[in-house]
Amino acid sequence: MTVFLPSPEVLESPRGRGLTPGTRALPRTDALPARAEVVLVGGGLAALSMAGTLWHAGVGDIVIVDREGRIGGRFFRRADTLGQRTLRSPYDHHPGVEGYRDCELLDFARLHWGSLTHVERREVRMAQAGHRSVVPLDVFEAYVDHVVAVHGLADRLWQGDVLEVLPGDHQVVVRTTLGDVTASSVVLCTGEERAEWPGPLPERVHYWDEPTPAAGTTVVVGAGLSGAHVVTDSLAAGGRVHWVLRRQTEHYQCADVNASFFRAEGRARFHGTSWEDRLEMMRQHRVASVMFEFRPGLQAAEAEGRLLVHRGVDVAGLRAGGVELADGTALAGDRVVLALGTKPNVGGGLLPADVVRLRDGWPDLDEATLAYRAAPRVHALGAAACMVLGPAARNIDGHRVGVSRVAGSILAQVAAGGTERVHA
Repeated sequence: MTVFLPSPEVLESPRGRGLTPGTRALPRTDALPARAEVVLVGGGLAALSMAGTLWHAGVGDIVIVDREGRIGGRFFRRADTLGQRTLRSPYDHHPGVEGYRDCELLDFARLHWGSLTHVERREVRMAQAGHRSVVPLDVFEAYVDHVVAVHGLADRLWQGDVLEVLPGDHQVVVRTTLGDVTASSVVLCTGEERAEWPGPLPERVHYWDEPTPAAGTTVVVGAGLSGAHVVTDSLAAGGRVHWVLRRQTEHYQCADVNASFFRAEGRARFHGTSWEDRLEMMRQHRVASVMFEFRPGLQAAEAEGRLLVHRGVDVAGLRAGGVELADGTALAGDRVVLALGTKPNVGGGLLPADVVRLRDGWPDLDEATLAYRAAPRVHALGAAACMVLGPAARNIDGHRVGVSRVAGSILAQVAAGGTERVHA
């Protein structure tokens, strides 16, 4: 039997090639306008798709408020911290706009063919043939900057913190560190936050998105892609690694959820099913996993004794530079890195609790519009919409599906309010 084992070479794309010329525009830090048609809370990849869709539909009176001050800023900062060089999502998953033929990610890569390595060119050919592909982070980062520039989003981006979102019957007030702005519609594109240890961290214990030296012995807790990056970086630095997994074995797959959920038939599994069935599907399919490309290197390091994998065991406690396992084993290192996954930001802390209406940790959203049922002018994109769109809602391709629903609702509100459009 032939077993397909992707080559680790695709994880080694260069960074810093300068695929787009010029200097990235700085975010605005002046006071927000008093009014806007639409406010996007958060400037991640979901916001990029949302803003581009509204731009094409003629709604240009948009305000984007982001803590990082860069479209996709948190995503790229975390990737840099991990030393990540490739994007898990393939070429056909990108923050484009449904229904409009913009320059898409695959087109962009082909335009920079001369800058690509032979391995990267092979992945482009794989994508053109309809097969799974792996995207260089360098190409994706340059593409995001390109989309921002084409749609004029730098002028609509403010760097600041959103303090509160106060919905009303006919408008929504967004309170920020740069002042208040009143909008007809608000979209929460707040993504996911890292899952944290329940209590203070001892010395030399860090989270995966915090930069720390990789030398010496590292103890990594977490079975997902972030943990695998930390393990690989530590091994590459010549160190020794203890890898702690709650599951009995590593879980390798191409995407972080079953690929069927990226297709209409997968999303249909959520439509019309009971809440309990959806919770069960989320439990089964939203699990920590690692790209196949990591497997050869990790298996080789384990065989050589440089990587010690502790499978099927929980962490009982933390100490300075060490971990106590539930089976009584004590692991010591120069640093401990916690890669405990992420949790969706569903609007808690920004919206009133009686608007979010949490149920099993998920917000009460209208399935047709992704608006909070108690606040029809406030919508949620990304991971917060998983109980409507399925686990792929948290991914780039899922953003595009969610954006189409949200945009339809917002455009109806714009039409009802008689707002002047700024594009033909």
